Amino acid sequence: MILAAAAQVPPESTQQAVGYPSLFLLIVLGALVPVVPTGALVSSAAVVAVHQEAPFALLVVFGVSAFAAFLGDMALYWLGRRGMRSKNGSRWLAAIRERAPEDRLAQAQDKLADHGVLVLVLSRLVPAGRIPVMLACLMAKMPLREFARGDVPACLAWAVTYQLIGILGGSLFKEPWEGVALAVGLTVLISVAPTVWRKVRRTAS
Repeated sequence: MILAAAAQVPPESTQQAVGYPSLFLLIVLGALVPVVPTGALVSSAAVVAVHQEAPFALLVVFGVSAFAAFLGDMALYWLGRRGMRSKNGSRWLAAIRERAPEDRLAQAQDKLADHGVLVLVLSRLVPAGRIPVMLACLMAKMPLREFARGDVPACLAWAVTYQLIGILGGSLFKEPWEGVALAVGLTVLISVAPTVWRKVRRTAS
């Protein structure tokens, strides 16, 4: 019964009316509160788009995902700058600091000093790399406009990468839910692998 219910796909008009706004809001939320698996959301939306007859479904998923990621990043950076300027800081700045280990922050600061805003592009492609680089930008007092110039290509590259994972999953299976399962599995594996590798290295040393 559960598999049969999962295999039923709503009409395309319903998917578009509900899916795109939901995708947008969840990615913005995931940028502000980095616990939502935004990469998996993009990949899953791409899987569904592959199985739709609408000619521009994949393009819409890409545009919505990249724009939402950019808005979320800009909002979080603005809140972080506000926290840096305030006397007692802010809860948003504290949340950013908690998610940026000292060693990762030091690496991000060194790379930012060497390569500038180009580091932002890689930071969104590397799992758990966005927050340390953003905090390094905040500590370097990078202007909001300069951060935005680096974040635009970063969000575009991020949206393309996870959408390609979804296209792969959607192309391999006839049923959308099977492609979604593969896409989510791949994105989770990508996000977890660096953490597992670091723990293995610490144990071995």
